[in-house]
Amino acid sequence: MTDLVEALCEFNKERKFSRKGPLCVALVTTQHARNKGLPLDSESLLTGGGGQVLGLGKGAVQAVLKRHGITRVLAAEGGRTSRGSIGNMREYVVFLNNLADGGVVDLDAVEAFWIERVHEFFSAKPFKIKLDASRSLRTLVRHVISQAEERQRKAPGMQYAGAVLQHLVGAKLDCALGNGSFEHNSFSTSDAQTGRAGDFFIGDVAIHVTTAPGEAIVHRCQDNIDDSHRPIIVTTARGLAAAEVLAENAGLGERIDIFEVEQFIALNLYELGKFAAEGRRVAVGDLVTRYNEIIEDVETDPSLKIEFRQ
Repeated sequence: MTDLVEALCEFNKERKFSRKGPLCVALVTTQHARNKGLPLDSESLLTGGGGQVLGLGKGAVQAVLKRHGITRVLAAEGGRTSRGSIGNMREYVVFLNNLADGGVVDLDAVEAFWIERVHEFFSAKPFKIKLDASRSLRTLVRHVISQAEERQRKAPGMQYAGAVLQHLVGAKLDCALGNGSFEHNSFSTSDAQTGRAGDFFIGDVAIHVTTAPGEAIVHRCQDNIDDSHRPIIVTTARGLAAAEVLAENAGLGERIDIFEVEQFIALNLYELGKFAAEGRRVAVGDLVTRYNEIIEDVETDPSLKIEFRQ
């Protein structure tokens, strides 16, 4: 069972099946597998004209959801009008057939996995930013992080604040340097797993982003120094003092640059906006757009996105 869930998680992450269109495809195609058995023939799951996925519609999707006590409508057309539905179906059929090659597939467990993703989709409410000319840009950044911290308090074990912090910094760097200057990774991917020098590595600089600096991150900075890299720690206002103390205790106080995230991002927004009111509005909009693109690319939880209101 563990292997099955891990395989589903990997497929979901790689193919980005957490949006409503792909979720509808997954639910209906899984139902076809329950009815017909595995392996499936993807060509037999097309309508007569070959232009749509067979049975993909609101009624079929809602019938599956109803079995699990869900009455909310996932998609008005059941994903029928979603671009890419046929391609998604073909990819998912290949995935299911590959599972079947390894033995009997527990389709109840498969369906339960997608139902859990539906629950996540319905509960996903983006963080919100409202540009108010009377408020500082630091306050804007602080407001997003505080929303993430509040959500984290309500869902122990989920690291919303850390993920938001990392990807805000990543989006800020992309806006300043241009896309493609460095690699983005999911928040759950640790430096140790990948051998990365930091959350972001640009030139000879290793950037570590954290809400709660500890001795481990200082050790990573020491490794950076040993490798002739320049370490930077970006953290919250609360984490700033802790990081400075830890760096001093390790004898690295003058060798690590430590920045508070609100200032780190806000100052760059002023610069990108050329210190003009309209420029700031555009800079904030660009930051949010890039942040949401990163979430789409490397995370599976759509609730990490930010809604920008002007």
